[in-house]
Amino acid sequence: MPSATAPPRPEKSARYKWWVVFMLWFVCFFNYADRQAIFAVFPALKREFGFDTLQLGLIGSAFMWVYAFGAPAAGVICDRYRRKNLILGGCLFWSFVTVTTGWCSKLWHFITVRALEGFGETFYFPASMSLVSDYHDGRTRSRALSFHQSSVYLGTILGSWIGAWFAEHFGWRYGFYLFGGLGMALAAGLFMFLREPRRGEADAAGGDPAAQGDLAEALPIGATLRAIFRSPVVPLLMLAFVAANFVATIFLTWTPTFLVEKFGFRLASAGLSGTVFIHLASAASVPLAGLLADRLTRRFAGGRMLVQSIGLLAGAGFVVVVGWTGDQATLVLAMTGFGLCKGLYDSGIFASLFDAIEPRARGTAAGLMNTVGWGGGALGPVFVGWASKYGDRPTEVENMSDAIAFGGIVYLVAAALIVAAMLLLPRQRRFVTRS
Repeated sequence: MPSATAPPRPEKSARYKWWVVFMLWFVCFFNYADRQAIFAVFPALKREFGFDTLQLGLIGSAFMWVYAFGAPAAGVICDRYRRKNLILGGCLFWSFVTVTTGWCSKLWHFITVRALEGFGETFYFPASMSLVSDYHDGRTRSRALSFHQSSVYLGTILGSWIGAWFAEHFGWRYGFYLFGGLGMALAAGLFMFLREPRRGEADAAGGDPAAQGDLAEALPIGATLRAIFRSPVVPLLMLAFVAANFVATIFLTWTPTFLVEKFGFRLASAGLSGTVFIHLASAASVPLAGLLADRLTRRFAGGRMLVQSIGLLAGAGFVVVVGWTGDQATLVLAMTGFGLCKGLYDSGIFASLFDAIEPRARGTAAGLMNTVGWGGGALGPVFVGWASKYGDRPTEVENMSDAIAFGGIVYLVAAALIVAAMLLLPRQRRFVTRS
């Protein structure tokens, strides 16, 4: 039997590289279901504990800030240690913390457990994106990462709906017990099946001359940072992620409450409707976007970014409509349109980044991407909470409507940054291995 660090046997590698994505799909599903369930029960927490919108915004952002600011260290660690252990060990930890959410009864309890969950989950994306990219080279990378990304949407939908359903029928705590327990069982089972690849394995096997060097030895931190920020493309992509995530976190955090308070939805219905139209549409569009991005990238270097920029430009209008419409049918159409466009952008978040970065720096790059994206994006829920409480409109829900619509402007800024990165991405070899 091959060791955990050995590459899969050639006759099995083509199949196993997709099994890796399939296994990580389920880990990522719980990654998002666990973080999303809290937002679906905000109305229940508001009733039981008397939390106002600003306090609920702080609960939502506590996760995001710790998740973001732990990500650089998580990225550096995953470039130096076994990513399998970081992925599955992290899943065990954050799943246990999810269980403890059901024990909370004070504001500081909720903020603390959300912060701990952010710490546990911060290792997942740097490690998993790096690991998948060592199984899939540029020919299949967008498709692999896009399929993996679809778990984000299903986890968001079911985390919100199931959390709200339990809150409505049995009490808000039981959804956290369910998701946490299942996540711990999954992590324990996958330790037997997930294997660790060599760094740069897929790029080297694909004949990429820039990945033919010795990739077994980790880069020093200084060289890693130089590899990441050698091109202005990388900071532009990171800033675009800040803007896109600012909007995404607003929808993740506030849509169920928005539907309850503006449109009179019941809690379970809001938990489902607040996620299903957006994220099911994203789940449908992201694999097609990944396929298109892989094909366009064979023609010109910025193909993945072109797909992303189209999604952001078109999505901006749908964001405005979601905020300002008072008609439920229009709302549903706008949320669906936004979800389709969001899938176009999401398909290339890490695939576009990795086009400009060598394999040994990808974990750190993904960690930094999460830091700036979620650190800045975490301001979104607080912004909406603050604007709802202190805005100029007569009611909180009218202020919330304006705050959500403002996200359309932020999406246009993200689109401009992606277009600038696409124009700057050199047409020659996109990353150069240096030690």
